[in-house]
Amino acid sequence: MTMIALILMAATAAPYEATWESLDARPNPQWFEDAKFGIFIHWGVYAVPAWAPKTTYSEWYWNHMQNKDGETWKFHEKTYGAKFQYQDFAPMFKAELYDPDHWADIFARSGAKYVVKTSKHHDGFCMWPSAESWNWNAVDIGPHRDLAGDLVEAVRRRGLRIGFYYSFYEWYNPIYRADVHRYVDQHMLPQMKDLVERYKPDIFWPDGEWDHPSDTWRSTEFIAWLFNESSAPEDIVINDRWGKETRNRHGGFATPEYGHIPEGRLISMGRFEECQGMGRSFGYNRNETAECYRSATELLHLLIDNVSRGGNLLLDIGPTADGRIPEIMEERLLDMGAWLEVNGEAIYGTQPWKDAPKMEDVRFTTKDGAVYAICLKWPHPELVIETPVGFSPKTATMLGHDQPLAMAVSGNTVRVVPPALHIDAMPCRHAYVFKLTP
Repeated sequence: MTMIALILMAATAAPYEATWESLDARPNPQWFEDAKFGIFIHWGVYAVPAWAPKTTYSEWYWNHMQNKDGETWKFHEKTYGAKFQYQDFAPMFKAELYDPDHWADIFARSGAKYVVKTSKHHDGFCMWPSAESWNWNAVDIGPHRDLAGDLVEAVRRRGLRIGFYYSFYEWYNPIYRADVHRYVDQHMLPQMKDLVERYKPDIFWPDGEWDHPSDTWRSTEFIAWLFNESSAPEDIVINDRWGKETRNRHGGFATPEYGHIPEGRLISMGRFEECQGMGRSFGYNRNETAECYRSATELLHLLIDNVSRGGNLLLDIGPTADGRIPEIMEERLLDMGAWLEVNGEAIYGTQPWKDAPKMEDVRFTTKDGAVYAICLKWPHPELVIETPVGFSPKTATMLGHDQPLAMAVSGNTVRVVPPALHIDAMPCRHAYVFKLTP
């Protein structure tokens, strides 16, 4: 096809209209469907107090301070004094040890394929030099540095995709509290467009939408601009948090949070991304102990389960105020990366096996005709799978082990004998993948 023909095709292609009917017809970009594993980052002024009751989110510190009978206020009054305002934490947010190249290295070694960075949470503090948030952004106060932009560059140097979480509402912004339409027109939309034009993100991940319907937020108008006119990549992906009526109904993918799955169309289509922290909080919580953090085995099982159902996992880290990824979080990510280095073939680019039998400790994926049986426990003395009619594998192997395995097929039953390996010779821990090839 000639260049002129391509230009004419692009010129005559119908743009997306600012309606959910039009926008929902857009398929998710293939890179996102194949990626399966991403890193969420909650980092901001709330990383200074870095405290919440063990069952709540530390990034909600300012909001929780308002309850004078609550645990957060009691901690705050005891630690900082009743006259100490949330805004007083901003100069203490220094990020003096922030090394975006180290972060990017950890993310790449974790096996994640994309990153979603918090650009602004509900407190309104911006991690980039936003003109709409004068003196309440990381360049004007605190680190005096474009924390978002530096990470975008570092992550892309490692070949990963990156995008932004952005909170629609701000708890205590006086414009928002007085006139939401003025807030949207003069504050929110200019900020979102600045993020897109400045950094050209691969993902746009809004939140804080639940106070108003998508019409009030002018969401369809923004998304149509994003797809049709903006400088964002053509294969940018969006979530479903665009108004109080949109979760799991409109947008690119549903966003269940800690297993809280709303009703709607997107999850039934297999278009979802589960987001969870390693503990209970998204932001760093100094009140959480080692027992609050899930093991690498538990986190990998969460990833495997989501992928077997057609979804992605967006696993959160909460860096410290000085800019470090806590050691326990780094360790978990590196453990996951070691497993994915051996077994990623059964995760990346796969689909759910629609004929998979229900088994308590086995999850299934498929790719290029092969079926992957991902065992959450070592199958001893053999792996027994009741397969659908017509599926008769010819060979069985274990990822990370270079010898074929003994296998017997009788009717609809496949029996695979796992290799006899000493624990020190195991190719991995946490879960074990058996590949059945027709």
